[in-house]
Amino acid sequence: MKTRKKDTRWMVSTALMAAVVVLLANTPLGMIQLPVIKATTVHIPVILGSILLGPASGAILGFVFGICSIVSNTTAPTLLSFAFSPFLAADLAGVFKALWIAVGCRILLGVIAGWLWIFLKKLRVNSWVALPVTAFISSIMHTILVMGSIYLLLARQYAEAKQVAVTAVFGLVMGTVTASGIPEAFAAAILVTAIGKALLSYEARRGNI
Repeated sequence: MKTRKKDTRWMVSTALMAAVVVLLANTPLGMIQLPVIKATTVHIPVILGSILLGPASGAILGFVFGICSIVSNTTAPTLLSFAFSPFLAADLAGVFKALWIAVGCRILLGVIAGWLWIFLKKLRVNSWVALPVTAFISSIMHTILVMGSIYLLLARQYAEAKQVAVTAVFGLVMGTVTASGIPEAFAAAILVTAIGKALLSYEARRGNI
């Protein structure tokens, strides 16, 4: 009975976090339009859910994030939206590449954040340290996964979209990682620490963790 109650609570909590992901993804704060790509803050509730509810919940939230990314890039496309929307892909191979970048990388975000948190807690790292470290590393890994996948799978299409030589793609990708990924990671570290600490304290008072 206790296990069933815990499972129900996990499902409800995951559903609530998924609703936050969807809500954030459909506001200007969730997908911030940059000249070439959309910077995101939607990864923050994914990381929070992974910390509070575990890697499995993180994977589900990452999947929801990915679907929101597909919808956003399909309905309001940018130069790189073909990399995130299978509906804008040039061929069947492009469909699977877009699905991997939009959904697969986001699922990995949740899994990485969840297991990194577990690893740090097993090392008995204080939550004031573990929270920002988990958020920063998983956020940076998310950016590297997405942009690295674009470079490895869609370098030619990226070069055509930017109207540059293929040889220049690596530098442009690294520029995006630096200009967008690092600020996103710092934002995640600050917000996940502030919100996560409050939620962990609340859960501890209720005796759930």
